[in-house]
Amino acid sequence: MAELRLEELSAKTIVAANGLTLRRGQEQFVTPPSYAIADSFINPVTSWPRVVLDGDKVVGFIRGNFDPEAIQEEFRSCVWRVTVAADAQGLGVGRFAVLALAAEAKSRGFERLTAIWEPGDNGPEEFFLRVGFTIVGQTQYGENLGALSL
Repeated sequence: MAELRLEELSAKTIVAANGLTLRRGQEQFVTPPSYAIADSFINPVTSWPRVVLDGDKVVGFIRGNFDPEAIQEEFRSCVWRVTVAADAQGLGVGRFAVLALAAEAKSRGFERLTAIWEPGDNGPEEFFLRVGFTIVGQTQYGENLGALSL
């Protein structure tokens, strides 16, 4: 991989972000990027949508949310979505995106970054744990709540 970089989601990158393909079995754990893209325009003040580029190719998408006023603490500084193209998985793209989001959270004064994921085979749990998240609870729907100290 060339040097990875983040770029704010734009008209130039939105189609590529929406077209990212996953490995078989992962679809059940990820909301299509188009949903996150729409969310980012609904909540432009708190939303942080970025694509990960390898050269000129979009290889990932991440959306964070920063809302210090959120009633639920886990939504104040969180990973809302992260998607990495199937052929770029395991090459550091997701780690790069999450750590960039963590750095942004820290620069905004947050002390932790949270993520919520559904447990299961082919799910994102191993990824989040390898990046440094620890499971700190569960939602009422049985999803894991993870936190990364900043």
